[in-house]
Amino acid sequence: MGVNKPLKEPDKSTDELKKEVEALKGENAKEYSHIPDINFNGHHNIETNPLFQKEIIGNENSAVSGLIKKFNNSDWVKSGLEFLKGENDNNGKLCPFCQQTIGEGIVNNIKDYFDKSYEKDFNELKQMLTDYKNLITSLPQKDDYNACYFIKENPTDFDNKYDAVIKILKDNKQKIQNKQATPSQNVTLVNSAETIKNFNLYIKGINNKIEEHNKKIQNKNEALDQIKMTFWDIMRWKYDQTLSIYIQKKKDTEKNKAEINKKIEAIAQSIEMQNEIIKKQQENTVNIEKAINYINNNLKDFGLDGFSIKKHFNNLYKIVRGDKDSDIFQTLSEGEKMIISFLYFIELCRGKKSADDVGRKKIIVIDDPISSLSHIFIFNIGRLIKTEFLSSDTSYEQIFVLTHSLYFVYELIDRNYKSRKENQKLFRITKTRNGSQILNMKYEEIQNDYHSYWQIVKDDNQSLALIANCMRNIIEYFFNFIEKTNLNNVFQKEELQKDKYQAFYRYINRESHSDGQNIFDIKEFNYDDFKEAFELVFQETGYKEHYDKMIK
Repeated sequence: MGVNKPLKEPDKSTDELKKEVEALKGENAKEYSHIPDINFNGHHNIETNPLFQKEIIGNENSAVSGLIKKFNNSDWVKSGLEFLKGENDNNGKLCPFCQQTIGEGIVNNIKDYFDKSYEKDFNELKQMLTDYKNLITSLPQKDDYNACYFIKENPTDFDNKYDAVIKILKDNKQKIQNKQATPSQNVTLVNSAETIKNFNLYIKGINNKIEEHNKKIQNKNEALDQIKMTFWDIMRWKYDQTLSIYIQKKKDTEKNKAEINKKIEAIAQSIEMQNEIIKKQQENTVNIEKAINYINNNLKDFGLDGFSIKKHFNNLYKIVRGDKDSDIFQTLSEGEKMIISFLYFIELCRGKKSADDVGRKKIIVIDDPISSLSHIFIFNIGRLIKTEFLSSDTSYEQIFVLTHSLYFVYELIDRNYKSRKENQKLFRITKTRNGSQILNMKYEEIQNDYHSYWQIVKDDNQSLALIANCMRNIIEYFFNFIEKTNLNNVFQKEELQKDKYQAFYRYINRESHSDGQNIFDIKEFNYDDFKEAFELVFQETGYKEHYDKMIK
C-alpha cells in the first residue's frame, strides 16, 4: 500500500517514536499516576507583606529614644535587653554592654522604648518566618519526582525548574530571618508566584504525557498502529524528493522499455523471416564438397596419403584406400583414426548437421587429441587447434583443451603475456586419494616431466603406486640418462642395505623395462621409508644438493 505525502511535516522524530514503542512494549509498559504540582500561597500573605518595608523601632517618647535614634542602634539595644532579665545585685543591674552597674530607672526607660507596637510587629515577623518555613517543608521533595519515567527522559529540565523554585523560597526565608534579627532594616522578598507557575505548567505537561500514555496502554494495539502510521509519514516526508525522482525515472524506464520491446518484437519477426530465407537457400546450397577437400588436404599435410575420403551419397562420404572403399576405417592405425576423426570434428564444429540448423555460438571441448599420435604429428594438431579454435576471429563461445602432454601445452599457449591474460586461462587437474581437484595455474608454474615427478613425490596424498613409480622415473632419468651411473652400484651402498629399505630397493630394481610388468603390492609401501631411501640415493652418490633443491 502506498503512503501519500502528509500535508505538513510530522512533529515527531523517529527517536521519539522509538521511545513510545518501548513505553508500550518494554518494561515501562504500565499505567502511571499523576505527579503533584507545587501548592504554595506564601506569595499572597507573606512575600508581599508591607511589614518587610517598615522600619520597626521603639517608643520615640522614651527618655532613651533620642540616644538610640542618634546612634541608630535599636536592634543592638533590643538584643542586649535580654541580658537585663537576671537578678538585681545590691546596687542595681550590670550593663551587658559595659559591665557597669546601671540603675533601675535606666532599665525601665530602655524597656519603655520597646513598646507594645514594637512587640506586635516583631511577633508578626516571627510568625511569618514560622509559617514560611512550614510552607517550604510541606513542598513535594525532589525524590518524589525522580521516580517518574517521563521526568527521567529529561532530568536536567526538571532539575532547573525545581531548583529555581527552591532557591527563591530559601532566599526569601533567609531575608525574613534577617528582618527578624534587625527589625529596623528594610528587606524585599522575591515574589515566587511566576516561578512556581512555570514549574506547575511543566508538571501539567508531564501529567498530560502520563494521561496520553495511560490511554495508549489501555488501547495498546491502536496506539502501535498509530505509531506505525506516523513513522511512514515521517519517511514519506523525509524521502519525498528521492521518491519523486524514482517515480519519474520509473515512468521514463517503463516508457523506454515499452519502446524497446516493440523494437525487439520487430527485430525478432525480421530474424524469423531471414531464417526462413536462409533455410530455403541452404536447401539449395548445402553440400559437403568443401569439407571433403579440407579433410583430404590436411591428410596430405600430415603425410598420410595412403587413404582419403570422397562423396558417397547426398551429404554423406566414405573413406577409400586406392580402389578399395569398404571397411577401410577398420584397417587404419589408432593414430590415423585419431587424425581423421579430429579433422571431421573440426568440420562438424564449422558447419551444420542439416539445412534446418541455424548458426549459433558453440562451446568446444577437445580431450587429449594427441594421446595416440606419434610426436611428429603433435605440431600439426596444435597448429590446427590454434588456427581453427584459438585465433581471435573465431566465432566459438569457449574452447576447452585437455591434455597430459607438457609439450603440447607449450604448443598451444599464447606466448604474448597481454593476449594470453585476456584470452586464455590455465588449470591443473589433480587426482589424489582425497579426490580430484581443478586448480588455477600460472604460466610460470608449467614444468617439464622431470619436475612434475618431483611434485608428485612430495605429495603424500597421491596414489602410493604413482609415488613409487615417480621415484623410479626420477632415479632412472637422473642416473641413467644424466649421470650415466650404474644403479646397481648405487644400491650397494651400506646405508641402502637396511631392512626397512628393501621394499624400495626391490621396486626400483624391478627391471620393468625388460619384463613388461608393473606389479606393486601396496602393503609393502611405507611413504616415510621410501622417502628416506629416495633421499639416501642422492645423498650417498653426492647429489644431496640436487635433492634439496628439487624437494623444495
